[in-house]
Amino acid sequence: MASHTPRAVTPISMVRVARPSTVDLITAELRKAIYTGALPVGSPIGEVEMSSQLGVSRSPLRESTQRLVQEGLLTASPGRGMRVSVIGPEHVADVYDARLAVEAQAARLIIRGGAPSVLEHLENAYRELVELSESTDARAIGDADLDFHRLLVDSAGSRRLSHYMSTLVIETRVASLSDPNGYTVRRSVSETYRQLLDALAAGDAAAAFSALERQFAEAVARLTGQDETVDTVETPEDEEPPSIGPIDFADER
Repeated sequence: MASHTPRAVTPISMVRVARPSTVDLITAELRKAIYTGALPVGSPIGEVEMSSQLGVSRSPLRESTQRLVQEGLLTASPGRGMRVSVIGPEHVADVYDARLAVEAQAARLIIRGGAPSVLEHLENAYRELVELSESTDARAIGDADLDFHRLLVDSAGSRRLSHYMSTLVIETRVASLSDPNGYTVRRSVSETYRQLLDALAAGDAAAAFSALERQFAEAVARLTGQDETVDTVETPEDEEPPSIGPIDFADER
């Protein structure tokens, strides 16, 4: 009987999935806290208190706060420590200029890709925004608005554009939270949303740019007090702010 030499089995190459580090998790939690207002604009970041609230040691917390300083979400001042950044009226236009650059390019990439599913997802996000705008929940309306724009950029398929947009979304929220009159959002949905979606469907990048440009100009005018005719919804003064709790590291395993 002929003997057979066993064939060598080629080992399967497994790609190790990188798990978020403790610093990554703390950074994400702090970003979320700034976005929701759990960390109010201008509020100090005390290492001892914050590390206790999050259930982490001070060393990774310190590294996380340095990341957020680099992103502009926290501000470090000699002798005053670290605080959540404030974005006043003089900086609002700059935030929206950056958003226009990112979102207009995302629109161009979406048109170039031509995937019908992208337009379907954006239409769903638009319908949700319209539906929520009939309520009086300022936070929910604001979240739906920013979710639409985040989806627009993520749909472009550019990791870097999405990365830049993640910070710009929070900066937009911080600009709204920095209003001394309180957090308010527009009650009605601007017609520029429909114009943007129609431009994407038609493959008209110039029209998409114009729709975004008009939409952002309206937002800047409202947030800087240049247009007080827009009907708005504001957060009730007695509404309890979100709280910050310990990070559940088990959820990330």
